Amino acid sequence: MKRYHNHTAVDDVSFDIPKGSIFGLLGPNGAGKTSLIRIITSITAADEGQVLLDGEVLNSYHPSQIGYLPEERGLYKKMKVGEHLLYLAQLKGLSYKDAKSKIQHWMNKFEIQDWWDKKIEELSKGMQQKIQFIATVLHEPKLIILDEPFTGLDPVNTNLIKEEIHELNRNGCSIIFSTHRMEQVEEICTDIILINQGQKVIEGRVDKIKESNKENLYVIEFDGKLPENIDRSHFEIVEDTNKKLVIKIKDGHDSNEFLLALINSGIHIKAYQEILPSLNEIFINIVENSNHE
Repeated sequence: MKRYHNHTAVDDVSFDIPKGSIFGLLGPNGAGKTSLIRIITSITAADEGQVLLDGEVLNSYHPSQIGYLPEERGLYKKMKVGEHLLYLAQLKGLSYKDAKSKIQHWMNKFEIQDWWDKKIEELSKGMQQKIQFIATVLHEPKLIILDEPFTGLDPVNTNLIKEEIHELNRNGCSIIFSTHRMEQVEEICTDIILINQGQKVIEGRVDKIKESNKENLYVIEFDGKLPENIDRSHFEIVEDTNKKLVIKIKDGHDSNEFLLALINSGIHIKAYQEILPSLNEIFINIVENSNHE
């Protein structure tokens, strides 16, 4: 629970992040995501409730085990890249020697060795984002929180950071991923929570959430023409365009009934696939419904 004056920003939100997962923290603007992140990172304290990291109540030692890339960038523009990263690494508890070694490793990995003496203000937004990503992960935290991590990045560097996120995750790091881009969540996250108006409205594995929100829609591509005498009592046609049908199977019926009827009619079927809703569609539908409650 977190309140600001007369506004409740986080209202009894409880959830578990599976260890080793990439966990999507989703919600519209003003939903309470930033307030939650600030509580997890110990920037602010909860008014009620507690945060557990590996079963321990969050304490003063835990911030060194967390890496946080905020949506609002926090680099000092007049500082040089190398000295800035050294400063941030030592704040996280690394020695000067270890910090320099790890920074050089990451700069070599990103092929930006010649940036060491550049001032932050000399870098583009995308270049600054790569520096901030390095600052977030170089102390090898067990939990990484990424808030809109691809802002300012071109497609090539976006893929580079995605690869690093997956590599960190494969090495055992748990990741909280917060973004408005639902296609990125669908591509990257294994589990999500959606909050709206400070409250949890849905939580779980991405595949199970998509499965539970499906509408029995199927797309069929075929050669020939749909027979007039085919039994239409168990389905309705949603879309019919040039050898492709989108149908909705009615409640109480099975999609195999329609498929068998098509096969028996002699039609050559080229594709038959269930249409699962995108996370974006689920997000919009749930938020709109919760706003009207």
